[in-house]
Amino acid sequence: MSKILTGIQSTNVPHLGNILGAIWPAIELSKNPSNTCFYFIADLHTLTSVKNADKIKESTKAVAAAWLAFGFDTQTNLFYRQSRVPQVTELAWYLNCFTPFPMLANAHSFKDKSERLSDVNAGLFTYPVLMAADILLYDAEKVPVGKDQLQHLEMTRDIASAFNNLFQQEVFVLPEGLADSRVMTVPGTDGQKMSKSRNNFIDIFQDEKALKKVIASIETDSKKLEEPKDPDTCNVFKLFALLADTTQTQTMRSNYTNGGFGYGHAKTALFELILDKFKHERDTYNRLISQPNLLEKELAIGETRATALANEKLKQVRSLVGYGN
Repeated sequence: MSKILTGIQSTNVPHLGNILGAIWPAIELSKNPSNTCFYFIADLHTLTSVKNADKIKESTKAVAAAWLAFGFDTQTNLFYRQSRVPQVTELAWYLNCFTPFPMLANAHSFKDKSERLSDVNAGLFTYPVLMAADILLYDAEKVPVGKDQLQHLEMTRDIASAFNNLFQQEVFVLPEGLADSRVMTVPGTDGQKMSKSRNNFIDIFQDEKALKKVIASIETDSKKLEEPKDPDTCNVFKLFALLADTTQTQTMRSNYTNGGFGYGHAKTALFELILDKFKHERDTYNRLISQPNLLEKELAIGETRATALANEKLKQVRSLVGYGN
């Protein structure tokens, strides 16, 4: 059995790119009975960049509702808010005291902004240590990481190894990076990678009128209705093909190459496909968002279990560093 842990950014409603590239693969991973998955909403990390309390609360609710809408099982795995297990901040402090300054100064999360130090807060500087605490607190064995987080995972291993060596005990499990299946590049409405920062994303949970308007804004070339079109260069087709089955995709490809099929037709087909494919998830998301007590109930399950595990690890660490009973 493997313990798999990943943090989920709490920055607004997950968009279609997040769903295809992260949520689906992660939930499939959690369905393997040989895995126990610790998926947490990284709302403490969010504070390094977002200082609006209402925005953090609403984003956290939206992220939780989206993951639950797509079927993450909170009974067989753990789903929790990072901030509701404050033991992680205590462990982060202990680890901070064993982490050399040059290691943090060399972290990408700091170096990318180091030319304007006035924009760097202490939380951002020590971000890799809080990430290490997230992982080490639960003896996570595998951590799905992208290229931008590989360095931080190596730092986690270095911190854990140094701690273990100093106390001559295997206190912390040294986590391994899990080949990240979340490498799918989903095009946004402008053809670039779908991203909240570019404001080119598709929110499948929007009401139908707003969703249709966003899909209508997808950029295409200026070919006329009667002209044949190249599906492989069209953003609408690329998005359609990511969601459709083989038969639907082949039919759409033929529509493009045969001519007499406009981009408006293609956008309508994509809109209808999204509504059909995500009907259950949209309904579940809206139900959870409108009944926050249901969200609280689901999150509380994981937070209770995570707290118990965190206390066990902290008891061991406190004893070693001199704060035990």
